[in-house]
Amino acid sequence: MKLEHVCKQYGSVRALDDLTLEIGEGAITAVLGESGAGKTTLLNAIAGRISYEGEIGGVRGEKPRRRADCSYLFQTSMLLPHLTAEGNIKFVLPKSEWGKIGEMLARVGLAGREKARPAELSGGERRRVAIARAFLFPHRLLLMDEPFSSLDLSLKKSLAELVVSLWRERGDTVVFVTHDVHEAALLASRAVVLKAGKVAADLPVEGEYPRDFGKLSYTEELLVRALLA
Repeated sequence: MKLEHVCKQYGSVRALDDLTLEIGEGAITAVLGESGAGKTTLLNAIAGRISYEGEIGGVRGEKPRRRADCSYLFQTSMLLPHLTAEGNIKFVLPKSEWGKIGEMLARVGLAGREKARPAELSGGERRRVAIARAFLFPHRLLLMDEPFSSLDLSLKKSLAELVVSLWRERGDTVVFVTHDVHEAALLASRAVVLKAGKVAADLPVEGEYPRDFGKLSYTEELLVRALLA
């Protein structure tokens, strides 16, 4: 998927500034950068949630037009409080797909919790429901905005490994925003650093999957240098 000369202006702030980028099909691309660098704006433009100048996947963005083949895992779990874990997933799926929900909830470690409402779930469990929903929603492109933020280290490790496992089975194209260079090195095959809406660095991430969560890599050093440059 190609992004060509993409721009997005909010008042006097140019969130995306003539950004040209190609997203590898079937790969995981991490997008990093300081607050205000344009990361979430980039995801929203790709998803068609906002208007933009330029082209994304051959589509001009004069007005918002949601991509039909896109699933979005937001920074917060975005669960409807009056629905159960199962109900929150049913809400976004056609009825013909409901038979897959029980298996997916078991896969993410929520067997027996299908009827629990968000208030009855821990923060980690709510995140697991959101991940299950994002992967079950019919898509070819998965966008994730800070998918593991505010989670403790052990939970972050288990959910990151879960996402990689599900991605390897499906072969989706994934783009995810993170502030964490370790997350980028653990999950991604490529890491893009944004600064002021432009690509400041574009680095390959080496290593076979699954990767060792406890091992630091040279890629992380390069990303830290790019972020601090």
